[in-house]
Amino acid sequence: MKVIETDLPGCLVIEPRVFGDDRGFFFESFNHDKLADHGLRPAFVQGNVSSSRQGVLRGLHYQWPKPQGKYVSVVEGEVWDVAVDIRRGSPHFGRWTAVLLSAENKRHFWIPEGFAHGFVTLSERAVFSYLCTATYDAAGDAAIAWNDARLAIDWPITQVTLSDKDARAPFLDDIAEDRLPVYVP
Repeated sequence: MKVIETDLPGCLVIEPRVFGDDRGFFFESFNHDKLADHGLRPAFVQGNVSSSRQGVLRGLHYQWPKPQGKYVSVVEGEVWDVAVDIRRGSPHFGRWTAVLLSAENKRHFWIPEGFAHGFVTLSERAVFSYLCTATYDAAGDAAIAWNDARLAIDWPITQVTLSDKDARAPFLDDIAEDRLPVYVP
C-alpha cells in the first residue's frame, strides 16, 4: 500500500496494491498493521454505505462533541471528495483538500477527527463506503455550507442536489466556537 500526504496535514490518500488478471482483481481495502507503519491507528466502530446519483452533494458534515474520523472509498462510480480543517486553533483552520475517488482508482481517503467532510457524485451513480471511528450521534450531527465563500472550495460542478439539511447548513464563521472541535498539536 502507498500512503500519499495531501496538502492538508493529517488527511491521507491510501492507494492499495492491486493484484489482477483476466478473472478480476483483489486488494486489501484496510490493513491495520500497514497503516500503523505510517502512524495511522484508527479504531473503527461503524461502517456505512451510501448510494448517490450524479450531481448529489453530501456535506460538509461533522459531529461534535464526539468527532468521527472517516476512512472512505468508492465501490462503484466516481466522486470528488473534500475534507476541511475545522479545528479551532489549527494553523490550517478553514483550509480544504480534495481527492478524486473512484471504483477504477481504488483509492481510499483518511479524514481525521476534527475535519468536516463532503463529496459530490461525478458519475451517473456512486456507491460510497465509510469506516468511522465513532458511532453516529444524531444530537451531535452538524454541517457547514458547501458553498461557503470563506472556504472557497473549488467544486468541479455547480449544479448540485442537496438534502434539506445541507441546503440550510450555516457558514463556518456563523458556527459558535463551542460547536467546533479543538486543535491539539
